[in-house]
Amino acid sequence: MTARLSSLVLLVALLAGPATAKDKKKSSLPEYVLRATTVLVVISPEASEPVNQPIANATARDSVEKALMQWGRLRLVMAGEESDLVIAVRTGSGRMVQPTIKGGPIDQRPGTVQSTDGGIRIGGQQGQPPPLSNPGAGPPQNGPRMGNEVGASEDTFEVYRGGVQDPLDSSPVWRYIAKDCLREPGVTAVEEFRKAIAKAEQPQPPKKP
Repeated sequence: MTARLSSLVLLVALLAGPATAKDKKKSSLPEYVLRATTVLVVISPEASEPVNQPIANATARDSVEKALMQWGRLRLVMAGEESDLVIAVRTGSGRMVQPTIKGGPIDQRPGTVQSTDGGIRIGGQQGQPPPLSNPGAGPPQNGPRMGNEVGASEDTFEVYRGGVQDPLDSSPVWRYIAKDCLREPGVTAVEEFRKAIAKAEQPQPPKKP
């Protein structure tokens, strides 16, 4: 009985090995992310601004854009321009319920001037850019709205495929959630995205016959 039990355990271990390797291969980023050359950074449509920090999400967007400029792999574009990837950011409040304001002109910007050690970026937006998600059939709500929101307590960084209709309505291809991960000087979310791409680009070991 002992020998038969040992053989059974060995067989289960051998069968489990390929399954684990297969799961690791699934975690790799898709090819369109590795080939991407342009990116649009936006504030998540689900984001609201804390009343005591009305530009928190706009600041996070700028910090992410600067970190991407320093990286140099992806060229930033303005809203309304086509991009290979779309990154949506949302700051966490550190509290589950807080007074917030949503909508209105807080997060809108007609242009931007950003400088890093690697150069200066100047961009201008022409007209009203198309929405990145389907607002639904309900009445439009363009004005600012006050409320007490149950929001995320940590920052969120999500990567979506660009060049498609309503890109933010699909599932993100990569996500990073952590406390203060959108803050300078580190901008941890961008650094972790860099690591994920570097890992995905590593050559795969040859399969054993």
